[in-house]
Amino acid sequence: MNYSDATARARAAKRGSPFLNTDQAAAYLQISARLLRRKRRDGTGPTYRYHSRLIQYHIDDLDAWSAEQVRRDPCA
Repeated sequence: MNYSDATARARAAKRGSPFLNTDQAAAYLQISARLLRRKRRDGTGPTYRYHSRLIQYHIDDLDAWSAEQVRRDPCA
């Protein structure tokens, strides 16, 4: 999947629905889908939900998780 295509899909999904699939959520966070899957498996990623058998991420959960990832430089 082309990065710009994934980003466009995430933007389109945000307008139509607050839920994104793994590829769309990864594009929204600007990380790889592989890293997002690894973080989900390890329990360190954003909150996700099952809709039937589909894993879905809510935009608000992605934003909240991203805000929690802020780090301060201890040397600054």
